[in-house]
Amino acid sequence: MRRHALTAAAVCLLIAAGCQGRGGDPGASPSSVDPSTDASTFPSTADAVTTTTIEATTGSSGAPAAPPPRPGAPPTATGRPSGSRPPALGLEQLTPVEAGTAIATRAGDNSVYITEQAGVIRGLRDGRLDPAPVLDLTDLVLSGGERGLLGLAFSADGATLYAYWTAKQPLGEITIASFPMGPTAADRTGQQVLITVPHAKYGNHNGGILMRGPDGFLYAGIGDGGSGGDPDGNGQNPGTLLGTIIRIDPTKPADGRPYGIPPGNPFAAGGGRPEVWAYGLRNPWRISFDPASATLWTADVGQNAFEEINRVPAATAGVNYGWRNREGLHPYKGGDRPAGAVDPVAELNHDAGFCSITGGYVYRGKAIPGLVGRYVFADYCVEGVRTLSQQDGAWVVEKSTAAASSVRTFGVDPAGELLLIDNDGLKRIVPR
Repeated sequence: MRRHALTAAAVCLLIAAGCQGRGGDPGASPSSVDPSTDASTFPSTADAVTTTTIEATTGSSGAPAAPPPRPGAPPTATGRPSGSRPPALGLEQLTPVEAGTAIATRAGDNSVYITEQAGVIRGLRDGRLDPAPVLDLTDLVLSGGERGLLGLAFSADGATLYAYWTAKQPLGEITIASFPMGPTAADRTGQQVLITVPHAKYGNHNGGILMRGPDGFLYAGIGDGGSGGDPDGNGQNPGTLLGTIIRIDPTKPADGRPYGIPPGNPFAAGGGRPEVWAYGLRNPWRISFDPASATLWTADVGQNAFEEINRVPAATAGVNYGWRNREGLHPYKGGDRPAGAVDPVAELNHDAGFCSITGGYVYRGKAIPGLVGRYVFADYCVEGVRTLSQQDGAWVVEKSTAAASSVRTFGVDPAGELLLIDNDGLKRIVPR
């Protein structure tokens, strides 16, 4: 087991992305202990020409140094970046949060909604956390380690709340359900389970992202099923929902399902599960859309060597992200690169201390002009918030001055400003 500044026990007791990464350990406990279609037509993006693990510190001078290469790893691009550095950033404390896992907003509502791992959704209204839950699912949610209430989204009109959790019964089953949403609370009696994914064998790699895409459909990122090294081969099997991003239409039941399959899903005509939008993922934590550039960003937690960040056109179906044949840009246990697989635009080397990526968002707010267009993310095992941007043909990671610790998740507030949850609770990223 790879050791970091945080002990393995501490990491796995705190959900976030950190424990998502610990699923790489070959000794991951099974649940009994813990109560393809080729995508060769995928168009490469014109600016995804080079990948780099360079990391600079905001405000430093000269060319940043790359972390030491992992023994036997092929070289990564080290082109000297140019252009403006990200601005100095700070964090504004908003409220303490009990093991927060997701952040969402709702149309026509200035509140911020937060999920707690144990199974409660709460609302931050006028700067104060409402003591009355928006929704309490603690009797249904199996929480602990990487399991729990993990995802939250709302319909376009705000009238429906969608939640993603691991269930107590059947053990560990990933559940996505909808609830009618009132002015301040969801109606538990109106629960409708949309989709379930069996996940009893191992307790790790549950994924957990849930969001409405720019096309109006519901997207969910699901882990590969757990243990270490994807022993069941789910990553390269679009015939399962494990190790995928799925896309469904929760408003149009069809074919006996409580949801429909949107036009354009790559496997709707056969050869895989019709819900699957993309596959080849280990444990996505998390995905986000950038409507301004029409791109989908996916942060995938690595096994033992590399964390990765992927960027693809949002409307492209059938993307194969490469796991378990690939970890980042590198073969995993001698695996061949699947035909048509998409390489990440950036990878983070565990030799530099990274261990478990927490994906974020491309900043499109107004408060920090110098941050616009940069992808903002973190890693659970290293301090700080980082940005990713393309400079002189290389994707460059830079450490910002925002000193967050053990970042669990990111979100966007109603004004378009970035939020995060770390060990101290919910915070807003602000100029410093």
